[in-house]
Amino acid sequence: MNCLGINSHLCKIEKASLTNSIVLKNLAERDKKYLWHPLTQHKLHPEMLPIVKAKGSLLYDDKGVEYIDGIASWYTSAYGHCNDFILKKVYEQMQQLDQVVFSGFTHEPAVKLSEELMSILPGNQEKLFFSDNGSTAVEVGIKMALQYHHNQGNNQQVLLAFEDSFHGDTFGAMSVSSLSVYNGPFEDFFIEVERIPVPTKKNIESILIALEKILKQNTVAAFIYEPLVQGAAAMKMHDADGLNRILALLQQHNVLTIADEVMTGFGKTGSYFASDHMAAKPDIMCFSKALTAGLMPMAITSCTRTVYDAFYSDELTKGLFHGHTYTANPLACTAALAGIELLRSDEIQNDIKRVVAAHQKFDTEIKNHPKVARTRQCGIIYALDLNVKMERYGNLRDRLFKHFMDNGVYLRPLGNTIYISAPYIISDGQLQKVYSTIKSAFDLV
Repeated sequence: MNCLGINSHLCKIEKASLTNSIVLKNLAERDKKYLWHPLTQHKLHPEMLPIVKAKGSLLYDDKGVEYIDGIASWYTSAYGHCNDFILKKVYEQMQQLDQVVFSGFTHEPAVKLSEELMSILPGNQEKLFFSDNGSTAVEVGIKMALQYHHNQGNNQQVLLAFEDSFHGDTFGAMSVSSLSVYNGPFEDFFIEVERIPVPTKKNIESILIALEKILKQNTVAAFIYEPLVQGAAAMKMHDADGLNRILALLQQHNVLTIADEVMTGFGKTGSYFASDHMAAKPDIMCFSKALTAGLMPMAITSCTRTVYDAFYSDELTKGLFHGHTYTANPLACTAALAGIELLRSDEIQNDIKRVVAAHQKFDTEIKNHPKVARTRQCGIIYALDLNVKMERYGNLRDRLFKHFMDNGVYLRPLGNTIYISAPYIISDGQLQKVYSTIKSAFDLV
């Protein structure tokens, strides 16, 4: 291509466009050279789909094909991808302060976020500790709980968790998780954990009896739980009244309660937080994912004044000596502030109600289908189990995933469970396409 003369500038633009096209074309191959993807056995699944753009509820690949993001990119982009309101707020913050150490310094986005978050959190939460992601939020919560008892000279070192729980991939978070598909090689290194089933109306009395026996040992420091919905356990849902009774009993025995709201927080269960559905409020709460609307990595662990006061001392060693480089990053705090403003708006609250109602209507259409074993819903989270046995990451699951992608819908089945946790702003037409694609998948089973 000759770039001489008055058209040289246009020629350069054409060259740049051609170069970008070649780069995008080779993106999948370039990926293979150095990158190691999460939850992937690369020998079995070497191909990665290049995504070059996202807007609203849509993802776009390098060939211009669009996909409805039916899981809000792992439950993060609750208000849609590249939300103009959030982008504008973060862009403005970029001009003022991008990053500063949070040990010894503070800044307006963090202080303002603390004030806004406290206005929607359960009333017993009084202190916030920043970290980087869901796993670290849980890690901080576990350390808070164990050191809370240590600082008071209590011999309470055992943790309590639900069966089939998942709380993250760092070591403390893995310890309280129980899905061996993720954690099997590391189980010999874990903190000691006792487990109980999730509560139902049928089993709650037996759970409480078993708990009384465990508590007589007087060694349980804290109970960590995913309130109402266990995400990685294939959207397993449990009874709010039963959970409330468990929390009340544990708090009577000086056992701290840690609500892992990394997945459930910020509107997904129909309330700001899943913990709003119970009268007994947690001592510690963990947040990430939709906290920053999917735009920036950040996490927060909140706690009561009682927990915080156990660290407030003239003794240096009683402090919580935990920190992350990007703690309370000003840009991430700004994204979170914008997200909370949207969450509280009538527009988003109406969107949540609209999605809830749409799921309920879809449920009446398919719950009695012979290929459907069971269905369940909590807020905007909807799940169905196919009437077939299959591996969590097996061939049939992969065929289902391919079927969804071939039809322009991004869903990630968990074994025989198909679930939806789309952005709140997903259009009615996009929701109907998700539903119809799920129904057409029944023919694969």
